[in-house]
Amino acid sequence: LELPKTPLANELILKKKTQDHYPLSLLLCISCGHLQLKEIIPPNRLFRKYLYVSGTSSVFIKHFENAASHIVKKTNIDKKDLIIEIGSNDGTLLKKFQYLGFNNTLGVDPANKIANIANKNGVETIPEFFNESVSNKILSSKGKARVILANNVFAHSSDLIGITNAIYSLLDEKGYFIFEVSYLLDVIEKLLFDTIYHEHLSYHALKPLVPFFKKNGLHLFDVERINTHGGSIRCYVSKNKRNKSARLNKLLKIEETKKLFSLKIYKEFSKRIQKHGNELKNKISYLKKENKRICGFGAPAKLTTLMYTFNLRGSDFEFIIDDSKYKQGLLTPGLHIPIVSSNKLYEDDIEVCVVFAWNFFKSIIKSHSKWKINGKLFINPLKSN
Repeated sequence: LELPKTPLANELILKKKTQDHYPLSLLLCISCGHLQLKEIIPPNRLFRKYLYVSGTSSVFIKHFENAASHIVKKTNIDKKDLIIEIGSNDGTLLKKFQYLGFNNTLGVDPANKIANIANKNGVETIPEFFNESVSNKILSSKGKARVILANNVFAHSSDLIGITNAIYSLLDEKGYFIFEVSYLLDVIEKLLFDTIYHEHLSYHALKPLVPFFKKNGLHLFDVERINTHGGSIRCYVSKNKRNKSARLNKLLKIEETKKLFSLKIYKEFSKRIQKHGNELKNKISYLKKENKRICGFGAPAKLTTLMYTFNLRGSDFEFIIDDSKYKQGLLTPGLHIPIVSSNKLYEDDIEVCVVFAWNFFKSIIKSHSKWKINGKLFINPLKSN
């Protein structure tokens, strides 16, 4: 599946300039069913100056609070046990474990500024990419981990075998590797094509993951479906062999029933994207002819894929609102739409707001109900409106 070339989806800039565009080509392995991008961008360029900060989203703060409590109960870990998070960002999740009394935590994240924020907030964080070298250093200084976490980062690496080997060597014999990723089944069924961008190299389903972990000495034994990012899975992996849970077996059967690993489903996916894009573009064109002033809400990475795939014009949007102070004052990749605070929504006579951060659609509408009451229109770009 070929999507249009785009700039790097998180490469927000201060001043207008020409930005490199890269292909987005999806490849399906006909042997195991794994789906991944063909193009690999050097990770230093993608993640060293990363701007996404978990702690700016009240939805994710609550999600991590619930996740920490749930994981503590499910794993029955001791408060002295070492908990490591790969791609720990500003330490929001590890902070939740600390609130529960689990203070032996360690984060690993390559984004230097964000890792510094975490350290200042009391979450020890190594500002590096997680690999076997970092794993060995942690092993020497802190010993083995009872729980290793990775939320929305197991899709980011071009060396999943290397990361998995590093996890294996660092994990206690009775430990757990627990990770969350966007679920390919949801991506296809809910048309979440805009989650396809260069940071996301892998698009995970369960069928390929089970033999992958087995080949690397680990066992995927349980899974939970969660609602983050439009639809995700939380996977539980151990060193000790365990029977697959009923819900894991059920989802494996559903993947086969839905023919998730056939070429046909991606041809249909492409047609559905095109059809929906035409509908949204026509709607925006109609609103512009009616002299409606339009803005966007949210400058996540998926904004870039959506706008380029639907061939939307930057000139159609007066600005993009984002609650992250790290993004305000910058321009969106390629189309160079200014990013501002939500105050701008009320200061200007804006009548239509397209919510590019659609995974927070309900919370955004709730937070800005006063604006909506005055006859204003919020649009979810992935829904028929």
